[in-house]
Amino acid sequence: MKRMPDGKGPLGTQHKGGMPVKITAIETLRTAEFANILWVRVHTDAGGVGLGETFYGPGAVEAHIHDVLAGRLLGRNPLHIEALNRDMVNLPMAQSSTGAEYRAASAIDIALWDAFGKVCNQPVHQMLGGLCRPKQRIYNTCAGYQYTNAADIKPVATWNFSDAAGPYEDLRGFMTRADAVAESLLESGITAMKIWPFDPAAMESNGMHITPDQLKAALEPFEKIRRAVGDKMEIMVEFHCLWNLPMAKKLAKILEPYSPTWFEDPIRMNSPQALAEYARSTDVWVTASETLGSRFPFKDMLDRDAMQVVMADLCWTGGLTEGRKIAALADTYHRPFAPHDCTGPIGFIAAIHTSFSQPNTLIQESVRAFYTGWYKELVTTMPVIQDGYVLPMEGPGLGTELQPAVFERPDLTVRRSEA
Repeated sequence: MKRMPDGKGPLGTQHKGGMPVKITAIETLRTAEFANILWVRVHTDAGGVGLGETFYGPGAVEAHIHDVLAGRLLGRNPLHIEALNRDMVNLPMAQSSTGAEYRAASAIDIALWDAFGKVCNQPVHQMLGGLCRPKQRIYNTCAGYQYTNAADIKPVATWNFSDAAGPYEDLRGFMTRADAVAESLLESGITAMKIWPFDPAAMESNGMHITPDQLKAALEPFEKIRRAVGDKMEIMVEFHCLWNLPMAKKLAKILEPYSPTWFEDPIRMNSPQALAEYARSTDVWVTASETLGSRFPFKDMLDRDAMQVVMADLCWTGGLTEGRKIAALADTYHRPFAPHDCTGPIGFIAAIHTSFSQPNTLIQESVRAFYTGWYKELVTTMPVIQDGYVLPMEGPGLGTELQPAVFERPDLTVRRSEA
C-alpha cells in the first residue's frame, strides 16, 4: 500500500505506525467589523488545519461549538466526515433548522472538507466527485458593500449604503439607476441580476398591502432595465419571505410582463401547501430557499411541487455534506440547483466547489461588491471571475486561507477548545 513521503498512511489518513489522524483543537474567530461572520479552524495532530465559516449570530454559534460540539469531535478522525456530521446534528433542538446548532455544524463540516482536500492534495470539488463543467455561470446579487455587516440584519433598515467603498454600490444602484447597473454588468459579461425593490413596502405594511405609489416605485427598476437592455439581462426577484400569500400572488401577476427569471422566497418558508398554491398561480419559476435547513424540508416542498429551483446555503443547512444531498434530491425531482451566497468569502468559495461538482447546478450567486471588495481583506485567494463565469479553484481543499492580517486585527476574538 503506497505511503506518502511524510510517512503518513494512505493519502495521509494515518501517522507512521498506523495511528489515525485525530482532531486536536477547534478554534473559532470573529471580528467586530464583520459582525455576522464566524470562522472555524479544525486542527489535527498531523499538522493540517481545515477552515470553515458560517453567518449570523456568531456568539451563539461559537458557544455551541465549544460547549457542545467540541466534546463530540475532539480526538476523532477528521476524515470520517459523514459520521461526524450526523453526530453534530443529532440533537433534539437541531432537527432540520438553520438555527445556531445547524450553523455551527455547517461551519465545522466545511472545515472538515477543507482538511480532507488538503490531506489528498486535491480541491474540494474533486473530493465531491470532480468537475461537471469547465466554468460556471454566475449572477450578481445587487447588494452594496456593507449590506450584511450590521450586527442586526433587517430588511431596508440595514441596507447600509456606502458609495465611498467602491464602484459597485449596487443596492442603491438598482433602486435609483437600475438601467446603468444592468449595462455595467453586461459590460463585464454578467447577464443575470437579482433585485428586491418591494422590500420597503413590505416592511411598512407587514407584507399585507402596497400603495399605488409604492408599486410604481418598485416597478421602476424593471422598466428601466427592460428599456435599456431589453431581454439581454435576466432579472431574479428576491422577496425575502416578507409577503403574505394573497399579496405575493398579486405581485407575481403584476411582474409577469417583465419576464423575470424567478421569484425567490415570496412568503415565509414554513408551509409547503401555501408555497405550492403560490407556485400554481404563476408561470415564473419559484426559487426556495436558503432559509431551509437540511434536505428534509426541501423534500416536503418538492413533494408539493412548490419550487422549481432549489437554493441552499451551505453555511446554514449542514455544510457540504448536506448541501450535496440537497442538490442530489433536487436532481431526483428533475429540478436545478442554485447555491446561495450573500454572506462571507469562505461560504462563497464552498458554494462554488459544490456548484462545480453537481450536474444540475443552474447558476451560482455572487455579489461583486463583496468579491471585488471586502472579501479580499479576509482571504488569501479568491475565485477567478471573468465574462460572467467563475472558474474552478485550483488549490488543495477550499483553495484559500484567512489572510495573515486577520490574526493581527485588534477587533479579533478567538476561542479554542483542545483535546
